[in-house]
Amino acid sequence: MKRTNRSAKALVNTEELGRAVRRRREELGLSLRDVAVKTSVSASTLSRIENGTGKPDADNIARLTAWLDVPMERILSGRDPDAEASQAVVYYPQEPTPEIVEAHLRADRNLTPETASALSELFRVAYTQFSKSAGEKSSKKRR
Repeated sequence: MKRTNRSAKALVNTEELGRAVRRRREELGLSLRDVAVKTSVSASTLSRIENGTGKPDADNIARLTAWLDVPMERILSGRDPDAEASQAVVYYPQEPTPEIVEAHLRADRNLTPETASALSELFRVAYTQFSKSAGEKSSKKRR
């Protein structure tokens, strides 16, 4: 039997999910096993997702997006540069600013995915360096 829809776009952007999991895990200084305990997703599955070879099921996607604190829509709707209509970028108030900026950069039709990723990482580094934690902000107010 011949398949007619081979070029259909995947519903889950596993590359985006893997990148987000690795980035958050490294930011928090956690091992794969640490994340596995926190998310109830096995360390071997996490490794495959991070390396882009895993195809997570719906339960694991839900667990990981909850742990990442990002909307599931961010993982389920990958960028389609051939799309005619521009999709709105959806974000939630609790979502970290670097994640929102990354979503906007990925949605920009003037940027290649590689350029969007590089700019996103540049922003993330600058944001981490220049943003102040809540404790630092409140201590400066007292002075």
